[in-house]
Amino acid sequence: MRGLLCSPLPMLLFLLQPWETQLQFAGPRCRSGPLDLVFVIDSSRSVRPFEFETMRQFLVGLLRGLDVGPDATRVGVIQYSSQVQSVFPLGAFSRREDMERAIRALVPLAQGTMTGLAIQYAMNVAFSVAEGARPPQARVPRIAVIVTDGRPQDRVAEVAAQARARGIEIYAVGVQRADVGSLRAMASPPLDEHVFLVESFDLIQEFGLQFQGRLCAIDLCTQGTHGCEHHCISSPGSYFCRCRAGFVLQQDQRSCRAIDHCSFGNHSCQHECVSTFAGPRCHCREGHDLLPDGKSCEARDLCNGVDHGCEFQCVSEGLSYRCLCPEGQQLQADGKSCNRCREGHVDLVLLVDGSKSVRPQNFELVKRFVNQIVDFLDVSPEGTRVGLVQFSSRVRTEFPLGRYGTAAEVKQAVLAVEYMERGTMTGLALRHMVEHSFSEAQGARPRALNVPRVGLVFTDGRSQDDISVWAARAKEEGIVMYAVGVGKAVEEELRQIASEPAELHVSYSPDFGTMTHLLENLRGSICPEEGIGPGTELRSPCECESLVEFQGRTLGALERLTQNLAQLTARLEDLENQLATQK
Repeated sequence: MRGLLCSPLPMLLFLLQPWETQLQFAGPRCRSGPLDLVFVIDSSRSVRPFEFETMRQFLVGLLRGLDVGPDATRVGVIQYSSQVQSVFPLGAFSRREDMERAIRALVPLAQGTMTGLAIQYAMNVAFSVAEGARPPQARVPRIAVIVTDGRPQDRVAEVAAQARARGIEIYAVGVQRADVGSLRAMASPPLDEHVFLVESFDLIQEFGLQFQGRLCAIDLCTQGTHGCEHHCISSPGSYFCRCRAGFVLQQDQRSCRAIDHCSFGNHSCQHECVSTFAGPRCHCREGHDLLPDGKSCEARDLCNGVDHGCEFQCVSEGLSYRCLCPEGQQLQADGKSCNRCREGHVDLVLLVDGSKSVRPQNFELVKRFVNQIVDFLDVSPEGTRVGLVQFSSRVRTEFPLGRYGTAAEVKQAVLAVEYMERGTMTGLALRHMVEHSFSEAQGARPRALNVPRVGLVFTDGRSQDDISVWAARAKEEGIVMYAVGVGKAVEEELRQIASEPAELHVSYSPDFGTMTHLLENLRGSICPEEGIGPGTELRSPCECESLVEFQGRTLGALERLTQNLAQLTARLEDLENQLATQK
């Protein structure tokens, strides 16, 4: 049997040359004897229109290299999807032009992928004497070339073995999504000479290049390029022109043009389809990024992609961004910083959820968020003092109110905090804050100084213990409470923790990556509208000296108002006199 197959093999290898070359011969063809050749073409719905067009041109290119005739090579073509259709049988045409016309009129079936059914049809019908195949006693080699791009939806191994047993030599050509195991199950041995897999239909020609040099000994391309724009390829007794990948040969069979894959449609690209040598690619307009699906586009959020340096809030605006400050504060000359919270002084304790549900990467985002809060505070021993408590199944003071005297020290300490994991005992954390965190031993200033005490609870889920008692106790102790929830935080618990009105003291973000939008509300709320300045002596408002000072400031203000009222009355009288004169 191997002796019978030696003669058609060089011819078949010659057939498997690039379709884009549009074979053109300048001399006699390389003849290898009679051959019955059937192409079995996959036209299932997974083969997109421009890919099917590429396969069609591939067939036309192969035909131009055949020595077609009743006594030479007979060619048949069948296509398949969920059913099998004969494009033309082996005995239909003896002229290459008639075959090309039939191939160009081919309409894909665009259904399933019943490859086994197609092989059975080729074995029982396409290679039958009634369809034009020569009888077995003529000992004419029978060769089937199967071109497919997917996984068969039926069994192929058994029917392919039957076909090979009947003397049909099978070449399996897989493109792009083809299943290698199915290709090997169909092909004749040796598999390294009968199984081919290429990355795309545009590159279908590449599997034939390795067989160049086995066909004929004369290399006509050594005599010159023969006008080929890209490559001159020697063939049996002749030559042909071939284009580089991503190009197609023009009608003159010498010049090349780039394949415009997007001419077949935009391939579901949301913005633009761009044709490349490797095939169609989706491209997004400026200011947008391509999503992982390779088709959809998303407006680029520069605030998440660059180190913007905005002290308070970054707003992405197309191809640029700008920094914003909260209401009542102005952006400084550097375009990034805001005038800091200097109007008043606060003792601020942050309760941070370190439970297992937060996860390590999100805990790092929480620490960054805490440092953004610190950025708008005037941290100093006489100004704002900051303490941090982390809680999970237990409570741990990371640093008390009186430990650090500068914002830089606080931020460095925040970054050094290690993630606790485990449970969510928010009630226990509130108790710790009330009983310990705001004590003078921990660095809180005496109540007599009337420095506001603010607690900010940050959590991402439901508490595993009761919070009602200590949430109420905190507010009874005069602590202004804020609750920041993320993800699966429970709104009812957030409102229970926060001071009234809840709309001003409760903040929520659906995920950790978008927490920064909460800063504006927190900044406007935590910074007191009035307070003491740096270096001001802290005194109890109930002391006699304080009351006298307050009375003096009040009387002075009333005197100024009286003077302004007198000036306004005089001006009104002048206007009335002017009107009377005009009459």
